[in-house]
Amino acid sequence: MTALLRYQSGLLLRSQRWLAPLLLYAAVIGVGVQAGEPVLGALGFTAAALLPVSAWSVRICLTQEPPAARNVVAAAAGRSRAHLAALLTGAAWPVLVGAVAVLGVTATGDRRGVGPLAAASAGLLAALACALTGAVVGALTSRPFLRAPGWSLAALVLGSLLALVTTGSPAKHAMTALVTGARTATADPPWLACGGALLLAAATAALACRATARLE
Repeated sequence: MTALLRYQSGLLLRSQRWLAPLLLYAAVIGVGVQAGEPVLGALGFTAAALLPVSAWSVRICLTQEPPAARNVVAAAAGRSRAHLAALLTGAAWPVLVGAVAVLGVTATGDRRGVGPLAAASAGLLAALACALTGAVVGALTSRPFLRAPGWSLAALVLGSLLALVTTGSPAKHAMTALVTGARTATADPPWLACGGALLLAAATAALACRATARLE
């Protein structure tokens, strides 16, 4: 698996397709988060903005290989393992970017009534929940479930929006926890949302890998 992860990461870095979602995230954070505003509300926005970026990143990794190269890798390592490596690569770097953003927002936000460690912990868990939920959206709107680029992109945008507003979504639960904490000046880490997102991501990855092995 390590070799597959290195292969997928190398493809992503060389293609520079990661640059567009990264710039989008930086622009959204730059416009939507101001230094000195209440830290928990800013962290909720920072985490929420990570969801479509993570979905986009996963879609990039699942579609970046030419068909011939994908067949060679699948023959050498198995389609399920190759697909899982692409999913993990697509989900990993948004988590890292989100962690850096959370630490930056925590350092520049207004932390009155909230300790820096508590704020950072809540923000990191919310970012992880949103990144994993976005990875689920990306996995379900890419191959092998959707192959047409137009329909895949439309489903990704719609799925990202629904994941942010639908009751029961781990991402919405994490954002609600931070927004509520901003009003009450209490930083309750969204453990439940993070755990739900992790279980949902694991189940989706298993489903996607099994479907890849059968359909491709």
